Amino acid sequence: MLMERNIVGEPTNRRPAYAYGRHLQTTTSVEIARPAFDVFDFVADMSNNTRWQKGMRTCSWTSGPPIAVGSIYEQTARFAGRDIVTTFEVTEFEPGAQIRIESIESTFPLDVVRRVISLETDRCRVVADVSGEPGGLMKLLTPLTKRMVSRSVIADYERLKTLLESSDRPTQ
Repeated sequence: MLMERNIVGEPTNRRPAYAYGRHLQTTTSVEIARPAFDVFDFVADMSNNTRWQKGMRTCSWTSGPPIAVGSIYEQTARFAGRDIVTTFEVTEFEPGAQIRIESIESTFPLDVVRRVISLETDRCRVVADVSGEPGGLMKLLTPLTKRMVSRSVIADYERLKTLLESSDRPTQ
């Protein structure tokens, strides 16, 4: 049986999203020369997505702070020449370590897990697992969509690294 694992590799009670028939799954990781807690705070605040994700048009929380399981945000992203409006819910939240968001309304349902692992005092690894089920025409083009999503995710996390390691070192 497929079993999802948490940040330290222990099995959880959840099956990974791709086990439920989602056709798209990609994982990427990047090392960032910044403290893990700072990086986690940045990637867990989805309102920062427009700063490092290329196709992100808007992204805002519709629920109040603090970020926790049950928090909701909406985003509009441009992908493959069209706008995709999605509402996400935080379904797992381990402060400083991991956040999982799942779309609750979208034409392109996604499940995203972002983990931040401390490597040294001022260095960490960000791991992103993205799975989804393209709808409409994108579903018919699943092999192409998989490649496009994978390339997009990799490029986004490289932009995240560049942004967070830059001299201006953005914060919340």
